Amino acid sequence: MQLGTLLKPNAVKSIASCTSKKRLFHDLGELAEASHGLNAGGVIDALIEREGLGPTGVGQGVALPHARLANVDQVIGLFLRLEKPLSFESVDRQPVDLVFALIAPENAGVDHLKALALVSRTLRDHGTCAKLRANSDASTLHAILTEVQASQAA
Repeated sequence: MQLGTLLKPNAVKSIASCTSKKRLFHDLGELAEASHGLNAGGVIDALIEREGLGPTGVGQGVALPHARLANVDQVIGLFLRLEKPLSFESVDRQPVDLVFALIAPENAGVDHLKALALVSRTLRDHGTCAKLRANSDASTLHAILTEVQASQAA
């Protein structure tokens, strides 16, 4: 599994300000609709429902919200860089500024877990996160995310 197959260039965005976790999920829903043709409301509801089971802020300014949807045929990624960090109830209580969401088919099983592990590994790298935080251009952010894994595989 490659980040380049999960994350389309048009599913990456930098946002100047986000006032709440709920607003963040709305932004992710709108991005899913614009980049993948998904119903924004369905994505928002699924993300909120999953977040109700426990926060997906994994620490060090990173959140990995994820959800399953019936009308999705493969795991897809959405990436948001927040210029102003957002309180997210993360495990380390630090605000979040890098958000990589995954939307998976209801029956994704192991593919969903593999995608989560891949994204988690990628965003655990301090150098990668520093590069992401230093750039706001969507195409540059996409290149950073997809080139990191390509160079690790070489």
